Amino acid sequence: MGLLQVIVLALVQGLTEFLPISSSAHLILVPVLTGWPEQGLAFDVAVHLGTLAAVVVYFRRELNQMAVNWVLSFSRLELAAEGKLAWAVIFATIPAGLAGLFLDDIVELYLRSPLVIAWATIGFGLLLWFADRRRDNTRTEAELTWRDVVLVGFAQALALIPGTSRSGITITAGLMAGLSRQAAARFSFLLSIPIILAAGGYESAKLAQSAERVDWRAFGIGTLLSALFAYVCIHYFLRLVERVGMFPFVIYRLVLGAGLLFYFGYYLN
Repeated sequence: MGLLQVIVLALVQGLTEFLPISSSAHLILVPVLTGWPEQGLAFDVAVHLGTLAAVVVYFRRELNQMAVNWVLSFSRLELAAEGKLAWAVIFATIPAGLAGLFLDDIVELYLRSPLVIAWATIGFGLLLWFADRRRDNTRTEAELTWRDVVLVGFAQALALIPGTSRSGITITAGLMAGLSRQAAARFSFLLSIPIILAAGGYESAKLAQSAERVDWRAFGIGTLLSALFAYVCIHYFLRLVERVGMFPFVIYRLVLGAGLLFYFGYYLN
């Protein structure tokens, strides 16, 4: 891969992994729209490692408290808030993990198309707009109920559909559960850690069994740049989300989806 392609793909992954606009859709579309060759499994692993590093570093204090209180929860009758949040992340990850395990081949075979991406981008964008219009969203992630955790967990499983956006659908579910915009975003980002770990591990296992040559230069640059871009994205998204809301991302999704429907549904025919 050329350096420009590495930089663009790392930027796309670093920004879209945490914005509610679907990273998988953009990574599929970049080579389609630019004519670049597929980036390959090794590079996908690299940029996912970068975004994982970014979210772990950004939430390092919260993760440390969650880990300590999760361990202590085995010897306490009453859960501390951080311990409860750790259990919430674990349980909300299970539906997506099972869906990925049993449905990944079906998604790869039938759903990785621009038209599926377009309709998912539009449909789940409108759902995000509907959820963001609620006026009673004041709860924090520490106030999640187990019913909320189940809702967000099953919503996250839908992110297997390209164009849905894992962060977008989990933020949508959090807003529907009454979380504030920032709380919904923070819980979504925490949920990304086990999911990226699982996806990265799965992709790494496939890479180890394949004969694909690893471009270590592209691997290293992609990892570093995606981590930097993702860290900046998390920082500014959490600062701005309470002021600007989700509407700009809804508009972006509608424009992108409409553009894809026009280009792939009409222009090429």
